[in-house]
Amino acid sequence: MSSFCTRSTPFGPVAMLWSVFVDQPKIFRVLLSKPGVSAKHQVSMLFPDSAASSCSEINVIVDDIDAFLSGEDTKFALEMIRIDLCSAFQRKVLLAEYGIPRGAVSSYQRIAKHLGSPNGARAVGNALATNPFPILIPCHRAIRSDRSLGGYQGGLEMKRILLEMEGIDFDDTGLAATEDFFYRGV
Repeated sequence: MSSFCTRSTPFGPVAMLWSVFVDQPKIFRVLLSKPGVSAKHQVSMLFPDSAASSCSEINVIVDDIDAFLSGEDTKFALEMIRIDLCSAFQRKVLLAEYGIPRGAVSSYQRIAKHLGSPNGARAVGNALATNPFPILIPCHRAIRSDRSLGGYQGGLEMKRILLEMEGIDFDDTGLAATEDFFYRGV
C-alpha cells in the first residue's frame, strides 16, 4: 500500500507518495500543485487508495522540499527515490537533468546531444514533462534552445520563479537572459 504526505509551500501544496521498498521508505512520485489543480486533489484522483502517513526519513525530504521552494540551496540525494520505475531513457534524461547545477540551465536539445540522441529534444522534453520527481530532480532547469521556458508540471510561473530564485535573469520578452547553457561543450 502506498502512503502520501502533503506540505503547504509558497507554490501551494506539494504531495509526496511513498512506500516501503526493501525495508526502506522510498518516494515514487512527487506531485506539484498547478494552476487549477492542487497536489492534494491529484493524490485523491490518481492514488485514491493511498493513506496519509509519514516517517522520519520522509519528513526530512519534505522539509528539504519546503526549504528549496523557499529559496534555499538544497540538493537532494537520489537514494530515496524509485528512479528504477522509470524507463531506461527517462532515467538517463533525469540523471542528466540532475547534473545541472543550481543557477544554470540547459536546453532540451543540448541534453539530447549529451545523451547521444542529437535529434531527441522532443523525447527529452517528454521525459521531463513526466518526471515523477519534480523538485528532487530539478527539471525546471531545462528550457528551450530559443531561451523560452518550455513547460513545467507546476506551471510556467512557478518555473520562472524557481529559476529566478537560482539567479537566472529574464529579459523584457520573458526569455532567459543567458547564452551559457549547461552541456554547451556537446
